[in-house]
Amino acid sequence: MWSGQPCPDEGHPPPLKAVPVPWKSVGPCKSHGESPGGRMETSVREEAQGEEGPAATQLDVSRLRSSSMEIREKGSEFLKEELLKAQKELKLKDEECERLSKVREQLEQELEELTASLFEEAHKMVREANMKQAASEKQLKEARGKIDMLQAEVTALKTLVITSTPASPNRELHPQLLSPTKTGPRKGHLRHKSTSSALCPAMCPAAGHTLTLDMEGKEVDTTLFAEFQAWRESPTLDKTSPFLERVYREDVGPCLDFTTQELSALVRAAVEDNTLTIEPVASQALPTVNVAAVKCGSTSTCALSGLARACHHRIRLGDSKSHYYISPSSRARITAVCNFFTYIRYIQQGLVRQDAEPMFWEITRLRKEMSLAKLGFFPQEA
Repeated sequence: MWSGQPCPDEGHPPPLKAVPVPWKSVGPCKSHGESPGGRMETSVREEAQGEEGPAATQLDVSRLRSSSMEIREKGSEFLKEELLKAQKELKLKDEECERLSKVREQLEQELEELTASLFEEAHKMVREANMKQAASEKQLKEARGKIDMLQAEVTALKTLVITSTPASPNRELHPQLLSPTKTGPRKGHLRHKSTSSALCPAMCPAAGHTLTLDMEGKEVDTTLFAEFQAWRESPTLDKTSPFLERVYREDVGPCLDFTTQELSALVRAAVEDNTLTIEPVASQALPTVNVAAVKCGSTSTCALSGLARACHHRIRLGDSKSHYYISPSSRARITAVCNFFTYIRYIQQGLVRQDAEPMFWEITRLRKEMSLAKLGFFPQEA
């Protein structure tokens, strides 16, 4: 019989702790034919292996437990940090949302105020526009009435002056040409009957003068006629046009160039502006008039030429209260220039309806009068 631990070959696991017991060798093992010494070594080795296995397992478990604790601690710290960051970001976003809400409320308020002011301004502009439109319509109606009235007056005036020229004036339109007994004293550009009639003896036979015919031949100067035609297409009183520049240089300037240069310039400006007045001298007129510390003349001294001449007329420049006594020669020079300007103003205003050639010859005749006057030829008073 065998007493002791079973042999490992029997299929049982070795015990965790072997307690040494004395061996009682009764007989050989059934399965093995080993000696007792071999069995002892095997038992000791198994006992040593049984003691080392649980210790290693325990050590590994403790290591795993410590590692898992460390991982848990690190994970919790990381999660805490992420939570703090998320809380801070959420707080910043809340503040930004609050700020944006305030900005939106402010913008909505400003938009409402701007809308209200725009509507108010629009209503104000509409009211002003309506008022201006009403005023404009009223002014337009008044202007149309004035235009109709002026057109009627112009039509009547054209009817009167259509045949009136300085050479053959319409006596109904120019009452200053009538007898002094039929017309009273008038203001403006007045001319004495006898002198006015004597300036054009060939064209005014009704004034009591003999009709004289000029038997001299006439030929149109092509250069002068071309300049006149160019001016006639767009009539103006501008001195820069070739036609008027030539007339100013050859006729107007020399004709109004008197000894008294300062007064000559004033007379020329008044003639161009149509503000010169020529009046006959009354018997009770004052003998002298002084203007600008210059002796302007008397009934026996011409203010323009400075010569001792019998002065039967006097001139007044614009609205001035001063008068200048002039001799018949000076008066003839001034009236010759006035006749020229009157005729070209008629042309400019469209009151002369003639062909170019008759108009050119009338202007040539007026230029001839200026040339004769500046040379000292003047008609004698009746």
